[in-house]
Amino acid sequence: MTQSPQSENSGLNLCHEMRQDPSSGAYLRNAWYVAAWSDDIGDGQLVARTIMDEPIVLYRKADGAVAAIADRCAHRFAPLSMGKIVGGDRIQCGYHGLEFDGSGACVRNPHGTKSIPPRARVKGYSVIEKHKAVWIWMGAAPADEAKVPDFGVLDNVPELYTTKRDRITIRANYQLIIDNLLDLSHTSYLHEGILGNADTVESEITVEQEGDDVVVGRRATNSAPPGMFAQFWPNHPPRVDKFTEMRWMAPATLRLVTGICKMGAPPESGTGYNAIHMLTPETERSTLYHFTAVRFGVMTTDEKLNRDLQKKIAEMRRFAFAEQDAPMIEAQQRAIESAKTPLDPLILAVDVGPVRYKRILDRMLEAERR
Repeated sequence: MTQSPQSENSGLNLCHEMRQDPSSGAYLRNAWYVAAWSDDIGDGQLVARTIMDEPIVLYRKADGAVAAIADRCAHRFAPLSMGKIVGGDRIQCGYHGLEFDGSGACVRNPHGTKSIPPRARVKGYSVIEKHKAVWIWMGAAPADEAKVPDFGVLDNVPELYTTKRDRITIRANYQLIIDNLLDLSHTSYLHEGILGNADTVESEITVEQEGDDVVVGRRATNSAPPGMFAQFWPNHPPRVDKFTEMRWMAPATLRLVTGICKMGAPPESGTGYNAIHMLTPETERSTLYHFTAVRFGVMTTDEKLNRDLQKKIAEMRRFAFAEQDAPMIEAQQRAIESAKTPLDPLILAVDVGPVRYKRILDRMLEAERR
């Protein structure tokens, strides 16, 4: 289903859908979230994470598979991540030496009669490795591998055309970050000169819904190539079309296709990159943000130049997210928290994507509550 741009006036009747406090603590639990990049969990390492207010420790077992259990010993609640891996498959608590396997069961008590009390266990989580990431299932329903979001663009691609698999923490609710990513009109202002410019403010906005995915497209015609994209295209035309297509996949991952092409030409004839955004709620007011990018339509042939671009893209995106997006979104979070009266946000035409995804997410949350 394709929807043409909404006017400010037509968007006003959707205002009530944006009024909810994004710090309401609502999480969709029966879903996959990225706990770490696969490379972040090495042999012998204990990796601590907080996901949806739950402390979790991840580690690789002797067979290389990743396990995840609650990071809180059943005895006196010491973090198991402060212990060590023993016997290849078990975590030994660093406080009193109890050992837990990958399911969360205590398998050794070194004290007294050595008997293991029935309550000596911690919560275990289903984990899967796919698309170079470690995904964790947080809900009580059986984990469904088919529900892992599609990031096949990360699989089997030349290393030279991919960027560092990076992460930051943003001190704000994950829904504020989704709002930011589904409304890319902000790139003309917050990321001016890097990802957007004055020519990209006026863009045709389209919204499509594919199943439960929401796809927001923007196309700015007859614009000067923004700085990073100009470097992708040697001897580029002075005026191009700038395109973006952001896909939201419930509950909190997004995949962007963005770049430039000749005016009036199809996007696939141009050059740009697939940008990966994986959001994992740590708490109501903190989000773990994993990101990377994969180039497409590569027009640069010199290996040294491509290495330089690989580094520049990674550095540019980290700067944009950590130094530009994060401060603005964190300031939004503080403004919401400090409000003494209910907030009623103005809705503009650029908000059609955020409004659409909130409808779907709210429906999923309500279904899960029931």
